[in-house]
Amino acid sequence: MQIPIFTVDAFTNRPFSGNPAAVCLLENDLDEDLHQKIAAEMNLSETAFIRKLKPGDDFTKSSCFGLRWFTPASEVPLCGHATLASAAVLFHVQKNTNSVLTFVTLSGELKARQVKDHIVLDLPLYTAYPQELKEVEELIKAAVGDMSVQDIRYSPDTKKLLLRLSDTYDRSVLENLKVNAQHFLSAEKTGKLKGLILTVKGNSSGKGHDFYSRYFAPWVGILEDPVTGSAHAVLSSYWSEQLGKKEMLAFQCSRRGGELKISVRGDGRVDIAGQSAVVLKGNLTL
Repeated sequence: MQIPIFTVDAFTNRPFSGNPAAVCLLENDLDEDLHQKIAAEMNLSETAFIRKLKPGDDFTKSSCFGLRWFTPASEVPLCGHATLASAAVLFHVQKNTNSVLTFVTLSGELKARQVKDHIVLDLPLYTAYPQELKEVEELIKAAVGDMSVQDIRYSPDTKKLLLRLSDTYDRSVLENLKVNAQHFLSAEKTGKLKGLILTVKGNSSGKGHDFYSRYFAPWVGILEDPVTGSAHAVLSSYWSEQLGKKEMLAFQCSRRGGELKISVRGDGRVDIAGQSAVVLKGNLTL
């Protein structure tokens, strides 16, 4: 069996930056265990599987597909960058003729559309609520040591903890912070976390990026994710409230780095736009 597979760098317009995802186009149903085996073989933060929903569907002409995401360790309920990568394969490689694509996922229906040289993802917007320090104090110590933390929030929908560092810190402090995410596993005692977001406020002059972030998810086998759409579904809600803005520009300052254009909507959703670069095309032979 041959399965078309692609590697796409998401939230960037050039190879070797942004966040790489593998994308598989499934003509037929795939044995359940093969999804995880392929994801482990690709060994990227996410491997996406696009499947046809009914006989006669076509990757060039159809507008609605099933979509699942797997890390090398497990299936996840939402992945922004692999959704963008999947849309990029359909729009740019398969030359899909539709203006909007719909993906049926574990997080409901997600839409992707082309706007000039960006792909815009329509994602759920997740609220993060104030979190008691005592419950996560050991984890915070493991993540940032004695650095000043200005705000602590928890998103129950995504199981992500958001730590906002003091406004006295700038982007370079976040970028240069040495983090050993493996230590999070023993320091996290609540059992309710799947990811940790570190974030700092951006340039208050109105130019440049509104906020910066890094994202760590050792609980699902990802020590640090380069650029994370699902984390920005939480960050967008938080920073929109803090800054009083609906339109924002964000930068995730991992080693590879990536930029996200954000538009918080009034219906509990958020549009997150990014660019993409298809860097590999081939076939899996099973």
